[in-house]
Amino acid sequence: MKHLPVRAWDEEACWRGIGVAGDRSCPELATHVHCRNCPVYAGAAQHNLQRPVDADYRDAWARELARPEPPPARTDAAALAFRVGREWLAVAMALAVEVAPPAPAHRLPHRSRGALLGIVNVGGRLLPAVSLARLLNVDTDDVPPPPGRHAFARLLVLALGPHRYALPVDEVHGVVRHAQDAMRPTAANVGHAPPGLVAGVIADGAIEAGLLDTARLRAELEALLR
Repeated sequence: MKHLPVRAWDEEACWRGIGVAGDRSCPELATHVHCRNCPVYAGAAQHNLQRPVDADYRDAWARELARPEPPPARTDAAALAFRVGREWLAVAMALAVEVAPPAPAHRLPHRSRGALLGIVNVGGRLLPAVSLARLLNVDTDDVPPPPGRHAFARLLVLALGPHRYALPVDEVHGVVRHAQDAMRPTAANVGHAPPGLVAGVIADGAIEAGLLDTARLRAELEALLR
């Protein structure tokens, strides 16, 4: 292979003038097809990486790297965050059994109203389907799609005591690790929930979710089955 001399390149570099970013008149293109395959281009990259480092730049990075890292945030609990309508909610991770594709709920006789939607088939098992939107009085009408990402409706299967429940949700965010003693008071946007059902608010980046109290949630769901 023919190796062309390596030198420092400026804005008039050959790949900008006679290469693929220029008029493509370079005879080496017949062999290398593209400038990135040419040893001149590779040599220029090596020269760029081996150029002397400015003293101020080196000192600034030395000071930055010498800073001690902040201690990691203490976390002693984990929750699964999800969205219902406009509201982000979460449940203790120990309750989450499965995240399943959405499925239609079949109504039960004389139980067509309220949070109990009916029964739904999840992996061949019939589970009571419960609407958290109705249980927490969350408005789900005219909710715009989240910007910048695709949201997929799911069935969140929870195990509470001897029963399992399938809860339709509009989106599952994932696991949020948090400190139990760092939870903030219940946000006003979930203030219409039954008293005590939302234990507090946890955060994961830009998402703030109302953490549902496990004991109260179990009591509310078991009351629906009576």
